[in-house]
Amino acid sequence: MSDIIHLLPDSVANQIAAGEVIQRPASVIKELVENAIDAEAQNIHVLVTDAGKTGMQVIDDGKGMSEMDARLSFERHATSKIREANDLFALRTMGFRGEALASIAAVAEVELKTRQESDELGTRLVVAASRVETQEPISCSKGSNFSVKNLFFNIPARRKFLKANSTELSNILTEFERIALVHPEVSFSLYSNDSELFNLPASPLRQRILAVFGKKLNQQLLNVEVNTTMISVSGYVAKPETARKKGAHQYFFVNGRYMRHPYFHRAVMEAYEQLIPSGEQVSYFLYFEVDPANIDVNIHPTKTEIKFENEQAIWQILSAAVKEALGKSSAIPSIDFDTEDMPDIPAFEQNLPPAPPQVHYNSDFNPFKPSSGGSGGGGGGSYERQKVDWEDLYSGLTKASKMNAPQPDDEWEDESVETLPSGEESQLSAVSGASSNLYADSVIEKGNLHLQFKGRFILTSVKSGLMLIDQHRAHVRVLFDRYMVQISQKQGVAQGVLFPEIIQLPASEAAVLDGLVDDLSAVGFDLSNLGGGSYAINGIPSGIEGLNPVELVRNMVHTAIEKGNDVKEEVRQILALTLARAAAIVYGQVLSNDEMVSLVDSLFACASPNYTPDGKTVLTTIKEDDIERLFK
Repeated sequence: MSDIIHLLPDSVANQIAAGEVIQRPASVIKELVENAIDAEAQNIHVLVTDAGKTGMQVIDDGKGMSEMDARLSFERHATSKIREANDLFALRTMGFRGEALASIAAVAEVELKTRQESDELGTRLVVAASRVETQEPISCSKGSNFSVKNLFFNIPARRKFLKANSTELSNILTEFERIALVHPEVSFSLYSNDSELFNLPASPLRQRILAVFGKKLNQQLLNVEVNTTMISVSGYVAKPETARKKGAHQYFFVNGRYMRHPYFHRAVMEAYEQLIPSGEQVSYFLYFEVDPANIDVNIHPTKTEIKFENEQAIWQILSAAVKEALGKSSAIPSIDFDTEDMPDIPAFEQNLPPAPPQVHYNSDFNPFKPSSGGSGGGGGGSYERQKVDWEDLYSGLTKASKMNAPQPDDEWEDESVETLPSGEESQLSAVSGASSNLYADSVIEKGNLHLQFKGRFILTSVKSGLMLIDQHRAHVRVLFDRYMVQISQKQGVAQGVLFPEIIQLPASEAAVLDGLVDDLSAVGFDLSNLGGGSYAINGIPSGIEGLNPVELVRNMVHTAIEKGNDVKEEVRQILALTLARAAAIVYGQVLSNDEMVSLVDSLFACASPNYTPDGKTVLTTIKEDDIERLFK
């Protein structure tokens, strides 16, 4: 039997490594910018074309590389960060495994121009599909200039799975923002198709956060600062009143590296318990400094998931630090006793003799004294006078009781009730004794009486038994189908607003909104791009008046980001579902019988009335046999 195990060629091995490190254009930007940071660059410029699919360029003024270093940097496991195994546990740099440049060069065409400050000439190196094509001396600026073109040109299957330009650009901007937030001392700029999206001069941390996410945050941030022998935590958390369901900016950094950490996230949110509604989120920007020997940054290929020693202790420190920040700002309400209308209780005074109780009586009272009647004056306690008062009171109460009591003869004489067909009187009589949670209109259509239970469910009889319909979900189903037709046929009716509202988005979210503008216009939104991530909402779809258009657009953008969808049809479904949920009748809204009949008829005109677009049950039926079984 022949041998079946063999070594892979370097080109194949490099492509496998690239699959772990380079997943999309954003991965390239992340690796190159982090390398520039490690090279002590003070100014970093990023340029992307077609969301990085056509080209990406990262230019820095860092230390640069010698001719030999430039050549070795494209070899696998070539690194300047570690020399022995113990160095893995004392890392304070960004990249360290020596796979980034080799992985990029394995799936793209890369040109590098680099020069050290002490050298007169630099080096130009061209690598494509892991093969060095050109290496020559060149005159260039100090630092490094990486140009990456035709990403995944030699792996068509990988390139096919890249998302739409708006989605890929949003991912690039997200990675860029994370790095910019952790290095405010470095100047950054980013251009997309020759359009400037970021120009961030070196600045203090708070100013950097405002430059990335908008000056509106300035009044929302509370300072967090705690130093212990185990960990130091600094940064900012937002005030409780800024909480919202989607779109909160939440960032953890450890030793200058972005990380995700659900456990520590719960520690922050626990500090806001009872301060914000359930299910809502607040923004935070928190920076950890910890001994590198106490964390493991290499448990995930993207190095965003980090393992800590003493996580429970850090949880307590973090939660306490956030609570302290909230307390200092009076975000946590103090105990305030309401003393208005309270009785005035005098303070107890000691060494005073007890006072006897005071007895008050009428010395002129005589129960046997005859009444003076109405002729004059009348005594203070006349029996006959009191008797008349009590009789009048009893008579008035009796009369009121009789007026309010139901009369059997005219119980169903209300003119609003139509004459009932035979056999249905008993049905309506049964309804009259139902729970107060049942609301019934007095008009009966098509032989069915629609009832509303607890402002949430519509009850109606069907051949097989009793049907219960969730009114909100039913309306979502109806509106979703309607909006999908409007989007596909571009028939959305816009309702102009008297005063346009402005929505301000970070660059990463603005890129997603740009990809949604056509579909938003088709459904009835009228948006104007004001530049710098600002948009004016000049019109909204007819039928959603009263809703907050800014939050509506923001939620649609965040939903598109969360879903990661960029196929046109999927984006349209997200848009239609978001609008339907926002415009649908709410739980607790009392409906007339006509409204219930209209909703039920519209529901059964839908192609899929049983479920909402996201798969939730709209209706269910209790069979007649099951109802009868309950009374046996």
